[in-house]
Amino acid sequence: MSVTEARHDCGSPDLATSAPARSRRLLPSSAAFAGSAAVFAALYLAAGAPTPLLVVFEQQWHFPAWVLTVAFASYALGLLAALLVAGSLSDHIGRRPVLVGSLVVELGAMLMFVFAPDIGWVIAARTVQGIATGAATSAFSASVVEHAPERHKKLGTIVTSVAPAGGLGLGALLTGAAVQFSSHATLIVFTTLAVIMVIGTGVAAFSAETASPRPGAARSLIPRVSVPPAARREFMASIPVHLAAWMLAGLFMGLVPTIIRDLLGLHSGLLNGATAFIEPAAAAVAGLFLGRLTPRHTIAIGGAGVLLGTAVIEAGVAAGLLSLLWVGGIIGGVGFGASFSGAVRSIAPLAQPHERAGLFAAIYLVAYLSFGVPAIIAGLLIAPVGLLNTVLGYGVAVLVAATFGLVAQYRLNTSRQLLSP
Repeated sequence: MSVTEARHDCGSPDLATSAPARSRRLLPSSAAFAGSAAVFAALYLAAGAPTPLLVVFEQQWHFPAWVLTVAFASYALGLLAALLVAGSLSDHIGRRPVLVGSLVVELGAMLMFVFAPDIGWVIAARTVQGIATGAATSAFSASVVEHAPERHKKLGTIVTSVAPAGGLGLGALLTGAAVQFSSHATLIVFTTLAVIMVIGTGVAAFSAETASPRPGAARSLIPRVSVPPAARREFMASIPVHLAAWMLAGLFMGLVPTIIRDLLGLHSGLLNGATAFIEPAAAAVAGLFLGRLTPRHTIAIGGAGVLLGTAVIEAGVAAGLLSLLWVGGIIGGVGFGASFSGAVRSIAPLAQPHERAGLFAAIYLVAYLSFGVPAIIAGLLIAPVGLLNTVLGYGVAVLVAATFGLVAQYRLNTSRQLLSP
């Protein structure tokens, strides 16, 4: 069934848009598309918001450095758990109930941050936030594409690939500014985000349903990922690409504030937020503007960008130069955005509409394992081997993964050329 057919079916009385749904006024399709994309980005803006605050909490509550990385990565682990359990749920019960429920849980997480008395509460809030984001991500990814007008389907796919990175970066930047210029940054940031989540819940509730309900909802909650046979070869070749890109993102979002404070000797909330902003912001811009290239070319540019950017970052950390850290972040961010956007664009068309949410769950499963687990390992290594050696070793791992990614893509492209008539 095509997306257009799904929309027509969802408008019939016996499917997703039933009489109760039609009794309330729904958003126009263009507004639902724009609103869904904005709320999706806001979900990730909230995910990036705690980054500059974690080092502030460390100073206030005096916990070890490894706890900071646990607080950062607990979000990713919660997200992974939700992806495994609920990643395909919206394919069965519809996008709207999954999105509304997830945004309500996200609202609860924002309120937990507001009233958190210690790092234990922050870790719990990050975990709840990750669960909400994980439950919503694949549904939002599918919903944005399905709400996109026919002439903007490609734009919808691009939005789903750039919104996470753009939101993460903007959230870190805005929170860094709040830390720099206010003594009540936590209250300001998370109260504002709570209001945004209320508005986002309204957008989701009043957008038309785009997925036809089908049996198997309970079975879909059994933890698993779903990669359609037609997409499996492409998906396997994309794994090292995602690994390198998201490990680099984890370095910036998880360790950069500590690097700036402990290795560079700089103490500034705005500087922490701005530096954490650079890499994901460059990723979002690259994913948007490289959309005209073929997915294969975009992935190749991305892999090269991750390689070069990581090397420059390593040089900056070793030399203690913030300028090199920024330059490497921009180059690596372009690589991140290009590789992730290209990989999503190459895989998404290989899935049928009813398979789309499960496929996105598999993509984000790989992405967030790469985002969170290496950060936890790095945090545990800081005490025994030192921060500098940990960061340099982390960079070497990114370089190895990026190299494997480029090789895998080259082999896939070569084999397809040999098979083509």
